[in-house]
Amino acid sequence: MTLADNLPFSDELGPFKVVQVHEPSVGLHAVAVVDNVAAGPAIGGLRMAPDVSVTECARLARAMTLKNAAAGLPHGGGKSVMMGDSRVPLREKEPRIRAFAAALRHEHSYIVGPDMGTNEQCMAWVKDEIGRAVGLPRAIGGIPLDEIGATALGLKAAAKASEEYCGFEVRGARVVVQGFGAVGRFAARFLVDEGAVLVGAADSSGSIVGPDGLDVDRLIGIKEGGGRVIDYDPPRAGEPDDVIGAECEIWIPAARPDVITEANVERVSTSLILQGANIPITPGAEQVLHRRGVLSVPDFIANAGGVICAALEYAGATESATIAAIDEKVGRNTRDVLRRARAGGVPPREAALAMATERVREAMRTRRWSVF
Repeated sequence: MTLADNLPFSDELGPFKVVQVHEPSVGLHAVAVVDNVAAGPAIGGLRMAPDVSVTECARLARAMTLKNAAAGLPHGGGKSVMMGDSRVPLREKEPRIRAFAAALRHEHSYIVGPDMGTNEQCMAWVKDEIGRAVGLPRAIGGIPLDEIGATALGLKAAAKASEEYCGFEVRGARVVVQGFGAVGRFAARFLVDEGAVLVGAADSSGSIVGPDGLDVDRLIGIKEGGGRVIDYDPPRAGEPDDVIGAECEIWIPAARPDVITEANVERVSTSLILQGANIPITPGAEQVLHRRGVLSVPDFIANAGGVICAALEYAGATESATIAAIDEKVGRNTRDVLRRARAGGVPPREAALAMATERVREAMRTRRWSVF
């Protein structure tokens, strides 16, 4: 079984390079897409899942290009995907990660970070192989973005910055999180700390809805202990996608791409969507949400906290400076995008794309050739 998709799209921005890695001795099938390097070497995570593809990788790499440009980072965008079950024992995962890293030893245009199915330990293996990775364990100089909840810190900043545009405050708002993993549970924790109420959550096992509020500490404890959201008792349990229609003010997709599509967008019952995952909503569904008056803060604006943390770690910044930068950068960009969207009468994604693409083009105009 291979990642035998068609080659990803190509346009004026990229991709700069596509690398396929196949090492059958350890069961490794992987692809890295370096989308754009005009602003600097690309940063983007390594995703491990059974159903990843070149097309998904290319879309995620472009999202990283836009995200890094919007955040004003000296980095382009890239992404890599590895086919396989991320729950395999470490003795099986480690040789695959190391083999993948070794294959990219001379690809200095790409800096690997963690993503779905990989973590700080995986990045330590990458760093050990090639001396180049972000999202490292604290013990070897990293700022562990999962430990501090870097992506979720950005989602909180986006929520606060959206208040003046969505007609309600975070305090007292009902929150639903689809994908109660590393990003989703931190987002729930941070928003509840701001006075919001968690009323729904989902993971791959199913979903629970509690209109009167769920105990976020208890639910996080269940997940961190290896349990599932449906182990929360007493639940009103359902299928994972049931939370799409849960009534709330803030809805956070924090799992896989394309969870809201033209086929289910009419079920959405919220006022504000903070895109914690990359490309969680199809373009057609975004248009429907805009016509309905649902404010949707795009992924590469709302969930930039993780890559901001990674870039500042790579530059040697302190943890406290990194946390402050996430709040400042994501909050400012959210306000800028929503202001542009309101002024132009366009969906936030359209305004964000215009802003980020112009920044990438500007960076491209400054370079004759990009080699790292």
